[in-house]
Amino acid sequence: MAVRRDLFPHVLLALLLLAGPGRAAADDASRSYHGHAAIPGCSNKFQLVKVKNWVNGTEGATVVGLTASFGVSVPASVNEARKAFSLLTDPLDCCSNLTSKLTNSIAIATRGGCPFTAKAENAQAAGAAGLLIINDSEELYEMVCNENDTSIDVKIPVLMIPQSAGKNLKDLLDQGAKVELQLYSPIRPVVELSAGFLLIMAVGTIVCASLWSEFVVCEQVDEHYNQLTRQEGPNSGTNHRQDKEIFEISAKGAAVFIVVASVFLLLLFYLMSAWVTWVLIVFFCIGGIEGMHVCLVTILSRIFKDWGQKTVQIPYFGEVLTLSVGIIPFCTVFAILWVVYRHSSFAWIGQDILGICLMITVLQMARLPNIRVASALLCAAFVYDIFWVFISPLLFHESVMIAVATGDGSGEAIPMLLRIPRFFDPWGGYDMIGFGDIIFPGLLVAFSYRFDRAGKKGILNGYFLWLTVGYAVGLFLTYLALFLMDGHGQPALLYLVPCTLGLIVVLGWIRGELPHLWNYGRRSENLGVEQV
Repeated sequence: MAVRRDLFPHVLLALLLLAGPGRAAADDASRSYHGHAAIPGCSNKFQLVKVKNWVNGTEGATVVGLTASFGVSVPASVNEARKAFSLLTDPLDCCSNLTSKLTNSIAIATRGGCPFTAKAENAQAAGAAGLLIINDSEELYEMVCNENDTSIDVKIPVLMIPQSAGKNLKDLLDQGAKVELQLYSPIRPVVELSAGFLLIMAVGTIVCASLWSEFVVCEQVDEHYNQLTRQEGPNSGTNHRQDKEIFEISAKGAAVFIVVASVFLLLLFYLMSAWVTWVLIVFFCIGGIEGMHVCLVTILSRIFKDWGQKTVQIPYFGEVLTLSVGIIPFCTVFAILWVVYRHSSFAWIGQDILGICLMITVLQMARLPNIRVASALLCAAFVYDIFWVFISPLLFHESVMIAVATGDGSGEAIPMLLRIPRFFDPWGGYDMIGFGDIIFPGLLVAFSYRFDRAGKKGILNGYFLWLTVGYAVGLFLTYLALFLMDGHGQPALLYLVPCTLGLIVVLGWIRGELPHLWNYGRRSENLGVEQV
């Protein structure tokens, strides 16, 4: 059992790190083109475009398309964009001189048969006011110039739309419907308040978990009653007492972590499918129910002190808190409702509640004994994050971490992250942060608080305040990097580890306390589980 207990926290932490990198690329409004920039007229930024449509005067669902690296841009405001009727090209692939009259109409053509630039030039020659190319999949392909092109003179907007949306428009036109289109690309705000709210949530989770044991857990609560696991009976000779387990991570465990996390990530990369994502959703719900249950029991026992002492005998589980009997069904129903409504606009609230409770519980269960182990763990996570985000494309032709984090394209995604809607962004979407980007630095911040309390340090001459500020700064730098890198996924630990681990090492060295921080709690370095 000792081996299993030693491995369990590292397996759990490895699972939580899978959603690690900060990312916003999937729904970014624009990104630069770095292809054949030397070709005149072929260096535009790729921009997402909203395509509003009216069928026989009735407005339909807005379609999102992606512009090409050539052609003119579309208006940023819907008020500046003009409506135009759409027509199918003849031939439909728009690869030869068109027989259909497209004057002042938006042409719709299919992909394939000839270069994108040839389609655009043919549509423009027929008098079209714009060209929509229907892709052969749901992805939005980046349309670039052909290597043989020497000069491109396309004066109409050209964009690609997904296969399903294009097929719907084509079928309507084939049936004789009059379809009007309006193209515009609203500008995404430079500063989105949701990123600030997400930063507050992440920092607040770490601070809450660090202070939880001292300021939230009520001393009168009999923590020896394990709230979820089986208990010994009254005649077992244990007097209903069971030691509370604290998983103290070891330096050896850091190596276990990096191996386990990499194996999990590769398995998900090659086996990612709807059923695998469902397995992760189930694991998330189980962990969320456990975390929410523990948090609610602790808080209610603090408020209503007598409730924390009442127990009841339940077959198989033995003696459990009466509170747990009522709270576990509530938490279970809460998680089930989140699963049922996980695609709704308000599902992020339930996901964040379950996630925050889970992380607080994990940060209570797992602990770093000193900076030596913290350095091993966080440096391993640092290398892991950078390798699987930036270096893995050289070996696997795409970023393994981002591919796993964004899901399999079925509409399901890994739920091990906090997210919040971009309330003031015309493109919508979510700002997100993976659990691993909170838990791993959070372990170090929680250690700094315990170290400060043990040494009776003040708020300014301790480490907890400065590491909390350092974590917030690191998270800010992550979002700044996302902005500067056109929304391409970033390994958040690239910024968080130097701003937390680097900070405590520098502060400890300046104060002459680094040896004490390095060897603190050395007596338990070889223990996988500390009994308290």
